[in-house]
Amino acid sequence: MENVLAILLAGGAGERLNPLTNETAKPAVPFGGVYRIIDFTLSNCINSGARRILVLTQYKALDLIRHVRDGWNILSPELGEYIEVLPPMKRVHDDWYQGTADAVFQNFQSIEAEAPELTLILAGDHIYKMNYGEMLECHRHYQADITIATLQVAPEEAGRYGIAEIDAAHRIVGFEEKPQHGHPKRSSFNPAMVSASMGIYVFDTDVLLRALHEDAEDTTSSHDFGHDVLPRLLSRRRVIAYDFRDMNAKQVRYWRDVGTLDAYYDANMDLVDVEPLFNLYDRRWPVRTNLTQQPPAKFVFAQEGRRMGVAMDSIVSAGCIVSGGRVLRSVLSPGVRVNSYCEVEFSILLPNAEIGRWSRLRRTIVNTGVKIPESSTIGFDLEADRAKGYTVTEAGVVVVG
Repeated sequence: MENVLAILLAGGAGERLNPLTNETAKPAVPFGGVYRIIDFTLSNCINSGARRILVLTQYKALDLIRHVRDGWNILSPELGEYIEVLPPMKRVHDDWYQGTADAVFQNFQSIEAEAPELTLILAGDHIYKMNYGEMLECHRHYQADITIATLQVAPEEAGRYGIAEIDAAHRIVGFEEKPQHGHPKRSSFNPAMVSASMGIYVFDTDVLLRALHEDAEDTTSSHDFGHDVLPRLLSRRRVIAYDFRDMNAKQVRYWRDVGTLDAYYDANMDLVDVEPLFNLYDRRWPVRTNLTQQPPAKFVFAQEGRRMGVAMDSIVSAGCIVSGGRVLRSVLSPGVRVNSYCEVEFSILLPNAEIGRWSRLRRTIVNTGVKIPESSTIGFDLEADRAKGYTVTEAGVVVVG
């Protein structure tokens, strides 16, 4: 991984995750109890040996900046290693970032200063385990100018992704963004599937910089890698597909874009299965984060024969108190309190949320610091929940912001 610079795009507003992103950037949203979404991409970098990382922020970035500063100061500047957070500085023009390509373009001077041979472009809002070193080996093996990581998905799901047409030599010869017809191009890696772009790219740095300057001069461009930059380069550059190899060590490859509330909810629920689809406990590919000082989790069990604090098939983080309540198939983040006689099922409670006595929650996300009043019932009558001002998703998940 020498002479490689990783650029992590972490500036998205995450509007589809509202109200969880009302006060913070999408990559800083808590996930899986103790983690933030960005931790999974950063962990992939560290585990892959990528030790020069620029994190590009924009939207409500204070929480994200503090998280990276406090939790990821693990590299050695003496060895030329760093994770550097770069807020928008308008060094190139007076606008905020206009798209993914424009975000990198506005920082081209930082790339030139580092002078990497290869530049790795990553997104900060996906949940997966990937060895970027293998992708870089693929890039060099095929003498590519650009390598795009692709994921095998079922043809009926093609309308959610950018679909690559790949020839027998692994070269990408066509690209279709979210095809709505019934016959998307099948994958050369698996004819029963289609190959979707994961939003992960390796560029020869000189190719990247030339393409970014060209795109910046195009007044008709939306300045996005997937929509503008890469389709323009397919016929002019050697663009190779890398078929995603999962480091999660499960039967099914795991990659989740948690950009919507329902996707975010489902990915959290994947963690509390008896045999979780996503493995947080594999020490061969650890997921790191900023662990704040908290006392151990506490459960207040039977008292006078009437109360029992219990959590089953759940993640319970440090600092939680389950005080005479019952928790089932849920994720409890640090500092959560579930008070007496509560029932919490299939729910996600973000840091320092508190559930008042006698409350019942089902398929509910409770945002950071929210206090649910006593005797509340949420997730059982969706129309009543909407009337209270809660957000209700298409799949019927209630979000208390």
